Amino acid sequence: MITPVILSGGSGTRLWPLSRKLHPKQLLPLLNKTSLLQDTINRLDGLRDVDHAVVICNEEYRFMVAEQAHATSIDTSAIILEPVGRNTAPAIALAAFNALRSNEKNSEEAILLVLPADHDIRNVSEFHKAIEIGLKQAKEGHFVTFGIVPNAPETGFGYIKAASSVAANEVANIEKFVEKPDVDTATQYLKEGGYYWNSGMFMFKASEYLNVLNEFSPEIYTAAENAMNAANRDMDFIRVGVEEFKKCPADSIDYAVMEKVSNAVVIPVDIGWSDVGSWSALHEIGEQDENKNIIIGDTKCVSTTNSYVRAETKLVTTLGLENIIIVDTEDALLVADKNHVQDIKQIVSALTDEGRDEVTLHKRVCRPWGCYQGIDKADRFQVKRITVNPGARLSLQLHHHRAEHWIVVNGTAKVTKGDEDFILSENESTYIPLGTKHRLENIGQIPLELIEVQTGSYLGEDDIVRFEDVYGREGT
Repeated sequence: MITPVILSGGSGTRLWPLSRKLHPKQLLPLLNKTSLLQDTINRLDGLRDVDHAVVICNEEYRFMVAEQAHATSIDTSAIILEPVGRNTAPAIALAAFNALRSNEKNSEEAILLVLPADHDIRNVSEFHKAIEIGLKQAKEGHFVTFGIVPNAPETGFGYIKAASSVAANEVANIEKFVEKPDVDTATQYLKEGGYYWNSGMFMFKASEYLNVLNEFSPEIYTAAENAMNAANRDMDFIRVGVEEFKKCPADSIDYAVMEKVSNAVVIPVDIGWSDVGSWSALHEIGEQDENKNIIIGDTKCVSTTNSYVRAETKLVTTLGLENIIIVDTEDALLVADKNHVQDIKQIVSALTDEGRDEVTLHKRVCRPWGCYQGIDKADRFQVKRITVNPGARLSLQLHHHRAEHWIVVNGTAKVTKGDEDFILSENESTYIPLGTKHRLENIGQIPLELIEVQTGSYLGEDDIVRFEDVYGREGT
C-alpha cells in the first residue's frame, strides 16, 4: 500500500502579504476555491492501492490543517505535529516510524509517497502514471525521486543529473544532485540534457528509508525514534516528544539519504508542475486574460498588461502598467515589479526585524472554534469581530491585563462568567472584568457573531490562562 506523506511545513514568505507565518501559502486558495494542501491530497484520488494520508505540519497551524484535510477526497489517518522545524529528513523519519507501527503485519511493504503540500500539478493523469512506475521501483527497494523536465534555465531549483538520458516516465539511475545554478550553468544543463528540476517528491519503502537513515544519519534516526516513542495521540494529532525531537539535527532528505544511497533512481516527468514559489509563478500558471493579466477581486484595470492584480478588501484600479504585481489585503499592500518578486523576502525580513504583526498574522485569524478579525486598535483598547461556529466553544480562561465587553450581533451565546452561566441573544451584551474566568459557547444552529471591545494596559494574545479546553491547547 502507498502511504501519502504530505509535508506541510514552511511559511512561503515570497507570497507575502497573502502568505503569513501562521497562515502559510499551502493553506491558501491561491489557484481555485481549495487550498494547495487540499489540491495535493485531492489529486491522489483515482490512484490504486492508496492508504490514508499522513500530514506533517507545524504545531501552530494544526487546526487549519485538520479542518482542510477532512474536507478532501482522501481520508487522513494522522497529522503529525513537529514542535520545531528540522527540515525534511527528520519529518519523513517520523512518518516512516508511524507507517511501520500502523502496519506491523505488512511493515516491509509500506511504501511512502512523499509530496510537498504547496505545489501545483496540472496533468494529473501523467502524474498518476509516474507514481505507478515509481511504485514498482520502490517495491524493488529503490529510492525514487521524480525529476521535472525543464522548459527554461531556472535558477531557483536544484537539479538532478541522470546517469543516462531517458524519455519522460522512464527510469534512470542518478549520477548526482546539483545545487541551484546560475543562469549560464542552467542554460548549459538544458543544452546538455539529462538534467531535471528537483521536485522534492519521493517514493521508497518506509523500512528501507529508516535503515539507510540509521546508517548514514544515526543522530536523526535516534532522535526521531525517541520522539515517536514519546508520542501521544490527541484527537487527529500525533504529538511527538518535544525534547526528544529538539535534539534532532536538521537536514534535508537529499543530503541525509538520496545523495548517499547507490540505488537511487529518477523518473523524469512532464506533468505541468510548479512550486508556486512566487507571485510571478502564480501569474504564469494562472488563467490570463487577453492582455496577459490575472485579475482577482474588485478591480478596474485600464491599459494594463502582463500583470497580476489581486484585490482582497477594496477596489483596486490600475492605469498604464506593465509587468506589475499588486496584492491587496486588509492590513498590507504589495506593489512590485514582476522581475523583483524573488526579493520579497527582504521586505519580510525588514518587517520581522521591526516586530510587525503583518508578517505573522492576517487581521482575520483562524482558531479551531471559528475566527476573529481586528477592527480598530489604540494604546489601551482594541475592537474585534468574533465568529464562533455552531456547537463550538472557547476555552475557560482569564486575562491578567485586560477586561472585555461582548455585544452579540447575530446568533445565541452561552456565557460563563465567574460562577454564573447565562444566555445572550442578539443586541444583548455583557462585561468580563479583568481576572475573571470566562467562556463563550455557540449553542445555536448558525454562526455566533459578536463585537468584543478589549480595554487594559496590555492587549497581546499571550495574556491568557486556560483552565479547560476541548482542543487540547496549552494552559497559557
